[in-house]
Amino acid sequence: MALATGTLSGFLGIGGGFLIVPGLIAATGMPMISAIGSSLLAISAFGLATALSYAASGLVDWAVALQFIGGGILGGAIGIAAAGRLSSRKGMLNRLFAVLVLCVAGYVFLKGIGGA
Repeated sequence: MALATGTLSGFLGIGGGFLIVPGLIAATGMPMISAIGSSLLAISAFGLATALSYAASGLVDWAVALQFIGGGILGGAIGIAAAGRLSSRKGMLNRLFAVLVLCVAGYVFLKGIGGA
């Protein structure tokens, strides 16, 4: 399962990291909140390795990158708090995650057929 998820994440780029959460749940049965934390650690490692490679090649627009890093830190803190609150409500975090995955799938499908 880990190899398949890693392969898909590598193929899709860091955006494919959302596949890690259901992969962890399916492979280990861990709770959603633990899968999210584990996924974030894995994605951070992927992102750091890729970012260092692009930076070393001079392919980073630092003004834009710093804005996204700052927004990511602030948004991450907000997301952590929201996930913690939602995880205490029976199944709410799982349902929201499923809806998000379906929305992303629909968007990708529409872009793929030229409709969006």
